[in-house]
Amino acid sequence: MALPAFLIYGFLYLYPALSNLLYATRRWDGVNPPENIGFRNFTYMFTNDDVFLKSINNNLRFTLFVVFFQTAFSLMFATFLVKNTKTNIALRTIYFFPTILSSVSVGLIWISLYDSNYGFINALFKKVGLDFLALNWLGDEKYALLAVAISQVWFHTGQMVVIYVAGLQQIPQELYEAADVDGASRWQQFKSVTWPMALPTTAVVVAYTTIQTFRAFDLVYTMTNGGPQNASQILVTLIYTNAFAGFSFGYAAAQTVILVLMVLAITWLQRRTLRLDYGVK
Repeated sequence: MALPAFLIYGFLYLYPALSNLLYATRRWDGVNPPENIGFRNFTYMFTNDDVFLKSINNNLRFTLFVVFFQTAFSLMFATFLVKNTKTNIALRTIYFFPTILSSVSVGLIWISLYDSNYGFINALFKKVGLDFLALNWLGDEKYALLAVAISQVWFHTGQMVVIYVAGLQQIPQELYEAADVDGASRWQQFKSVTWPMALPTTAVVVAYTTIQTFRAFDLVYTMTNGGPQNASQILVTLIYTNAFAGFSFGYAAAQTVILVLMVLAITWLQRRTLRLDYGVK
């Protein structure tokens, strides 16, 4: 009974993944026969490709910002919306709504908000007398990556709120009742009860958010296309550029291998940092 599903999985996932490992050691333009060049793609990547190194740095900064703020905001909102009241359910629905939009739609929304001439964000800053904050958000190398990261946090925070609410609702109420009896404040209850009991959920949220940041192709491509001057270039957009604009499919395959290894290493480190043991040492 499992054979049809396994065949589909093998054809759509396993075969492309194994083929990618093979093409990572090839020079291939997608037309002529692949040429075996060993590990030269990887050597060139780390010794001569400044854009690749910059994209790794951008991706790490992007991931750090999004993981921290998206996790913090989602946990904060979930803490206030954990009870199943009509108001809380309505607010959860509103917060979750951006998640059902396409990445391209979200990118276009934020492009209009960031517009340096007519955008709402700059207009608001000027209205309240903060003209120095009215910046060219997507056209300035200093702020392009930050602008996209803020959009990413807005895009997926509601999704993480729902996950956190499900996790927080599993915490036994007796623990909070005992904390009340002991005279613990709301902050003490959060620090001693909510946060430790929410660690398994936090591990899921952090890992999932990390993967999202390494797959944020649609949003980055729509908003900045990696610019200006590769200031917002991340690995997935660079891989796309090398493969479908530069026709360097073998080189792009090698970069994909590095991308997967980075995601595996970061998620493993996160799990170790959160001191969760799922049987992986």
